[in-house]
Amino acid sequence: MLLDAASLYFRAFYGVPTSVTAPDGRPVNAVRGFLDMTARLLTAHTPTRLVACWDDDWRPAFRVEALPSYKAHRLSPDGGEETPAELGPQVPVLVDVLAAAGIARVGAPGYEADDVIGTLATRAHGPVDVVTGDRDLFQLVDDARGVRVLYTNRGIADIEVVDEAAVAARYGIPGRAYADFAVLRGDPSDGLPGVAGIGAKTAAALVTEFGDLAGIRAAATRTAVPRAPLTAAVLKRLHAGADYLDAAPVVVAVARDIDLPPVEGALPSRPADAGALAALADAHGLRSSLGRLGAALGWRADVLDR
Repeated sequence: MLLDAASLYFRAFYGVPTSVTAPDGRPVNAVRGFLDMTARLLTAHTPTRLVACWDDDWRPAFRVEALPSYKAHRLSPDGGEETPAELGPQVPVLVDVLAAAGIARVGAPGYEADDVIGTLATRAHGPVDVVTGDRDLFQLVDDARGVRVLYTNRGIADIEVVDEAAVAARYGIPGRAYADFAVLRGDPSDGLPGVAGIGAKTAAALVTEFGDLAGIRAAATRTAVPRAPLTAAVLKRLHAGADYLDAAPVVVAVARDIDLPPVEGALPSRPADAGALAALADAHGLRSSLGRLGAALGWRADVLDR
């Protein structure tokens, strides 16, 4: 089970009220929501390994170089990612909690969590559940290899299982064609404009007819007599968007071969540092959430007692 950590703690922040606070009054809703969601996922899906995948770089240079608009609307004045004031201080707390609990947390310099997930999913020798609220990761779905997405629809409790059939049903495209579909349609949440004038319906028709972006562009080059889905208007739009179509696949495609050391990810049978975890639990009011996580991991009920 690979957790898209930032996606989940943002989802937890907005899904759990900020009135959930530590003893000193600071919000801990994102931390508690993340821990509670992880406990439910462990109980429901019983993975043998668990990795929290981290954004070491939320807006990698190679993606910005290809498409400067990539996530530009999320930039804060200091050049970082715009984050709610009540969420920012919770992220280091979560980092400390994961370390003390013994849950693997993996990032890679210059890459997003998506790329860590793509690489670990590609390396895996068995089924993989990717937990995320980011549709970009639908491109990893692969029934033959048992790779699926557990998609967080709303809040922290509504989970949709996404396999190839679900992608096909939702978008009307072949199950593993999401990346090319997304390039054509665009995604405003990532600053990805898409090909002007080509919406989801036309993008789906093109991908279904020609298989992938390379096939679509080859057909657009050789087509002399326009016919659906390559109508005259669509051909004009594809030709006008040629520079964008050259650049966008680099942005959308999840890296699957980045240089990561071996990652064990075994479920911790006990906390890596029970004393530190107990101190964090008391300081931040996390005992109930950590109790649920511990129960899901099979820890002794008294593991945090000192």
